[in-house]
Amino acid sequence: MVYQISSGQGPAECELGVAKFLEYLQKNYKIAVLDFSEGCYVGTYRSVRISSPDDLTSFVGSLQWVWQSAYRPEHRRKNWFLDFSVCPIASAEKFDERQITFETFRSGGNGGQNVNKVETGVRAIYAPNGLSAVCTEERSQYRNKQRAIEKLKAAISLANAEREAKAANDVWKRHTQIVRGGAAHKFCGLEFTEVVS
Repeated sequence: MVYQISSGQGPAECELGVAKFLEYLQKNYKIAVLDFSEGCYVGTYRSVRISSPDDLTSFVGSLQWVWQSAYRPEHRRKNWFLDFSVCPIASAEKFDERQITFETFRSGGNGGQNVNKVETGVRAIYAPNGLSAVCTEERSQYRNKQRAIEKLKAAISLANAEREAKAANDVWKRHTQIVRGGAAHKFCGLEFTEVVS
């Protein structure tokens, strides 16, 4: 499963909290860092995406870190909040040429003696999603089939890219939706020790 640790547009203290929670998870669970956005200070993060075979859903939600800021020692605030969420994964459709059915028809236009005599026009239909592509530009049915297949591949590739962009956008939106309060887990100190209530 893929998760995100986010500072939720919080200050540098929250970015350090993301790094501390990442260390905490690395010590206690099997995780792999997929990508990250660096924070203001070296070794801090605005967000980190991780994957893990372990079930980390008990941490999902707001996380509270109680710590007197070393960045701003005079600051009265001691409670910093992070967000831990499950990331949506865009399912990419794999193109399978065997799933294409073809319809042929007579096409007008260029084609010399073949025009209106031979069925050179091709409609390719991709069975899994009903997508279709029509090609009549070429003189031969074979070339029109190849062009129609290329059009279907391009359309499926575009649909996959759009799904990935939407998933990435949904992950980014989590940065602005952090809930301060009602934390699922509470940690304290620079050692990032979990407070068990």
